Amino acid sequence: MKALLFAIAILWQSVLSPLSTDSTVVQQEVHPLIEKGGVPVDADSTIFLFNGIGPYSLNQRVQKLRTELENLKSNQQDLREFTVKYEDLVNDIIVQEKIILSINDADAKALGLSRRGATEYYLELIENSLKIEEPAFSNILFVNIAIAILIIVAFIFGLKYYNKLFRLISIKIQAQKGVKFKGFSVKGYELLTQEKQVAIATWGLTIVKYALLLFLIYLLLPAIFGLFPWTRGIAQKLIGYVVHPLTNLGINILNYIPNLLFIVVIVIILRYFLRMLAFFTEEISKGRLVINGFYSEWAKPTFNIVRGIIIALGFVGIWPLLPMSDSKIFQGVSTFFGLLVALGGAGAFSNIIAGLVITYMRSFKIGDRVKIGEVIGDVKEKALLNTKVKTIKNEIITIPNSQMLNSHTINYTTANDEQGLILHTTVTIGYDVPWRQVQELLVNAALATEHVKKKPLPFVLQTSLDDFYVSYQLNARTREIQKMAVIYSELHKNIQDKFNEAGVEIMSPHYGAHRDGNQSTIPQKYLPEDYEVPWFRIKNKE
Repeated sequence: MKALLFAIAILWQSVLSPLSTDSTVVQQEVHPLIEKGGVPVDADSTIFLFNGIGPYSLNQRVQKLRTELENLKSNQQDLREFTVKYEDLVNDIIVQEKIILSINDADAKALGLSRRGATEYYLELIENSLKIEEPAFSNILFVNIAIAILIIVAFIFGLKYYNKLFRLISIKIQAQKGVKFKGFSVKGYELLTQEKQVAIATWGLTIVKYALLLFLIYLLLPAIFGLFPWTRGIAQKLIGYVVHPLTNLGINILNYIPNLLFIVVIVIILRYFLRMLAFFTEEISKGRLVINGFYSEWAKPTFNIVRGIIIALGFVGIWPLLPMSDSKIFQGVSTFFGLLVALGGAGAFSNIIAGLVITYMRSFKIGDRVKIGEVIGDVKEKALLNTKVKTIKNEIITIPNSQMLNSHTINYTTANDEQGLILHTTVTIGYDVPWRQVQELLVNAALATEHVKKKPLPFVLQTSLDDFYVSYQLNARTREIQKMAVIYSELHKNIQDKFNEAGVEIMSPHYGAHRDGNQSTIPQKYLPEDYEVPWFRIKNKE
């Protein structure tokens, strides 16, 4: 094919361009394709185009090919990277996956060749225009080889001092043991010893050493490969692996600046708004700011709720502005965590809702003496999930808020009004003892008990008339609710003493005895000195 093209060129020169000294004739001999409407692309007028193609006019097409050839020459393009792609309508000359020139049937007709022949003709012209003269190439080659050797020798020579530098830094790190590296403790627990800190610093220095060495080698390889035409493509690829990601990163950062500024504005507004809410919360909780119908103990829980809502709304506004927020991976991870919260947080959310309900019900506050279910004690902590109660046995019992919402709660502290909390206990006495005497003895026992109020007087209620006894309920007031257990104990002791002194037996709840032949239930010290156990009496009827 090349021979055929060469023959055609000779034929044109011999037939169409006879020798002449006229400048116009010489121009026709040197450029015979101009008569067919050809426009030269290169300065040497060896490549001509004859018509436009697609959206490109003839001049635009010439300028595009001229620019591509200049770029290829400046990059010293390897000719082995040229490929040809044959299509139905056009043939494309490609280098590095980029189309340099497309040839259609009109181009082939202007040259008097087939489309395939015209494609090979243009490819040969482009390759010839990019070739470097051998003598100059040989001289430059030897110079480049010398430069490459100098670079390698300098690298090997510098590697010795590079290792010395890091060895010196390692010695400096070892010397800082006990000076800069004094260990790290958290609440008395030594999390990192001096030896561990030195080991971590040395390990980090080793990583930096080898990472920096690999980076330097990576920079040297393109410098060496760029010296030789057959390896310049590799050099450009190596540089591209670093430059292109950094360029894209820089472009993405610049494009993200408006979103970043918007996020900063949102965060600043939310921060100062929450600070303002925190200030009013503190004023309300300390009673300096009073709002009718709004109790001071509601201030902090309400602030926590409002703060959570505001932060959630702010996050919703910021979410679309975050990088990769619309990516499938980001959406999948967020959906996964949302599913985990939905499945595993049902119990936690029920406790949180119950905690809020209890807070606004004002059933109790920290320090109150309460009875929750069967638990009696002082409230030590109120949280969103649970409440902690300290019993009189110094036991800390944690009660889930949802359980508290489903059970009754008795607050002894709020019941302790001006007249005091009423403590009550029940005794059962047989019908043989006058009820007036029983009530008097019970009231005297209450008055003899410490921390029981004298006014108003304790009172007795007869709560039931049972088969064998009467139930008497003693009610006494006290202001010392924190000593309820001690007061009850002293009250029961005094009841026993008063009844024993009066010779009244406490036959409760079920106590049966024959009066004949049985010892009295009253303790011995309360019985007369001449007391004798009665005999069984048997009456004989004749």
